[in-house]
Amino acid sequence: MRLNDLERAMLAGEMGAALRAAIEHQIGVGEFFGAADFVPVTQAHIMADTESLGVAGVEWLESLEGQVRIPTITDPRGTDFAKLELLKQPEAGVALERRAIESFRRLGVMLTDTCINYQTIQAPARGEHVAFGDTGVVIYANSVCGARSNYEGGPSAVAAGLTGRTPRYGFHLTENRRATLRARVDCQPQTLNEWGALGAVIGRLAGHYWAVPLVEGLESVPGSDALKHFGAAMASFGSIALYHLAGITPEAVRIADVGGDRLPVCKTVSRDDIAALQAGYAAEREVDVVVFSAPQLSLYELRELAALCDGRRFVKPLLAVTSPQIKPDADRFGLTRKIEEAGGHVLAGMCFYQSYAREIAEANGWKRLATNSAKLVNILGGYGYVPLLASMERCVEAAQTGRLP
Repeated sequence: MRLNDLERAMLAGEMGAALRAAIEHQIGVGEFFGAADFVPVTQAHIMADTESLGVAGVEWLESLEGQVRIPTITDPRGTDFAKLELLKQPEAGVALERRAIESFRRLGVMLTDTCINYQTIQAPARGEHVAFGDTGVVIYANSVCGARSNYEGGPSAVAAGLTGRTPRYGFHLTENRRATLRARVDCQPQTLNEWGALGAVIGRLAGHYWAVPLVEGLESVPGSDALKHFGAAMASFGSIALYHLAGITPEAVRIADVGGDRLPVCKTVSRDDIAALQAGYAAEREVDVVVFSAPQLSLYELRELAALCDGRRFVKPLLAVTSPQIKPDADRFGLTRKIEEAGGHVLAGMCFYQSYAREIAEANGWKRLATNSAKLVNILGGYGYVPLLASMERCVEAAQTGRLP
């Protein structure tokens, strides 16, 4: 890789051992992917939960010295310390969380603990190069914002925070951002679970990280929450990091802008396709727990949930997970109170599937989990759950009756 004077100084150890180790790691990544050089980045976002880090990852963080050079923030951590009694997580995991938090603080990382930083902290601008880790964050930044990021592994995101750059490969390059397949939609999803299901269908169709779907035929512009669920599910089901919506997302004002005019329509996605995806997660009706998470809930989602909870009393646990930035507003507006008066719980700063979900299930006797997140149902089967995908309204009814209507 070509290095500039600053990068050569880092590699020579002139700026400390931490920066030398960071750029050595980045050179290894860059050479693996054939990067010619580095590109400066303005923000970094790190996967921060200890279920991902493990003991070795936390020990590695503890060994690092120095401070990050650019604004660097964290993805959801592995717990909400205010809800430990409810979650019943393993004590060793909670202790590891505290060690990780202290390590990030020492490095100057801002503990934002969110996977919706584009709704809460600062959305990147079109063309801005960033080093983001969470799949839902990357696909939203690339597709909706028009920013440029690959999926950065944990050590790579930390390294980017320390050096202020990342290898120039993948979706940092214009040629890799052109559409590789073209799909048409002949229906307009209405609910967030339907938007997630549509994203899942297209993710399965595309099928690999370097695929860039172009989707046409949507009747109106979806809002931020719809795009959040759409992209998060597409990334989960297909490892997709970038998509284009014809006439909607910034790089695809015209189909020809991303090369879509040269591609045949490979699939027309119908309402039956969306229904079939959801039917694959409807094996049972009895419910042990209801979870709204992955991605964390926006203030508008919490407002909708609070309205649905008003006047109800739950017989099954209902967990609503949001960001630490939104939780104070939810408290201030009385949304938290309405949800918790019904018997629900509002948690902040964590993500359900990154929070020792298998151990939580065993400790609480949870097996059948209802959610409106297509991303979450795709993941939780691997943790021993029977995941059920339904609308927010139906999930709330399930918490009240113990059964999906």
